[in-house]
Amino acid sequence: MNDISDAAGIGGTEGQDPRFAEIDLWPTASILEALAEAQMSAVAMVRAAIPELERVIAAALPRLRAGGRLFYVGAGTSGRIGMQDGVELTPTFGWAPERLVLLLAGGTGALFQAAEGAEDDEDAARRDILAHRPGGDDVVLGVAASGNTPYTAAALRAARAAGSLTVGMSCNAEGRLLREAELGIGIVTGAEVIAGSTRLKAGTAQKAALNLLSTTLMVRLGHAYRGQMVDMRVVNAKLRRRAARMVRTLAGGTDDEIRQALDAAGGNVKRAVLIRHGMTLEAAEAGLARHGGDLRATLDAMGGAMGDARGAATTGQ
Repeated sequence: MNDISDAAGIGGTEGQDPRFAEIDLWPTASILEALAEAQMSAVAMVRAAIPELERVIAAALPRLRAGGRLFYVGAGTSGRIGMQDGVELTPTFGWAPERLVLLLAGGTGALFQAAEGAEDDEDAARRDILAHRPGGDDVVLGVAASGNTPYTAAALRAARAAGSLTVGMSCNAEGRLLREAELGIGIVTGAEVIAGSTRLKAGTAQKAALNLLSTTLMVRLGHAYRGQMVDMRVVNAKLRRRAARMVRTLAGGTDDEIRQALDAAGGNVKRAVLIRHGMTLEAAEAGLARHGGDLRATLDAMGGAMGDARGAATTGQ
């Protein structure tokens, strides 16, 4: 399917759906209903992409466990949605900032003002991504509603040539991005209520899919335990209260005991929980290192070690 036929058809993100040709004459409630229906359909399409998301996660985990970085690449609305997802990983899951690379066509200024022409600059894309020296342990995620954005496709091509795992996310079934990437996530959202405005249905689908992808990666990497953000960055009073609630839920203790554990752990919930279970900070760090940062595995091993010690003491008697 070429760009011209794609734009002319209802199915493409640049197409026009004749159902909405007179939308400017509709009652306000009808406009809202149409937009809401489109948003709900977008989320349903993301659910259909779960097998593709699962394949991406399986391929990405060994690289990220080996210390690789996570790249988000995009232009315009798609790029801003990718950046929003990526930037939240550090405060929410404690993902190290040095292991996160966010590339937006036109630079950070394009966050606040449209720089649509920048999406055509393939040379800039190659320069931008190669400046970060992508390697075999890195995971590069390119997001483009049309699937044909030159900046995003060129960046993925360069990263793939450098040996990185490349993932393309597109809201069109065909396009350059899915061809350039090693793995593809196709979420075919079709024409928008307002033709070509991919900040609507396509944007919702991209945001939802990125939520699923990045959150599941963080869970699998040990940054969540019992549904809690145990590696979140504690940077204000609200988050200090949240951290205390998490420690109380996961390990118990008085207010003073919880406060002392969090102080000793530098505000990290995961380490504070281990301290409340009787570990020193040094032992907690060592245990987490042995178990890839997984709190559940560290607690299980700690319980097993205590059981072994009790068994040995009983045998000695």
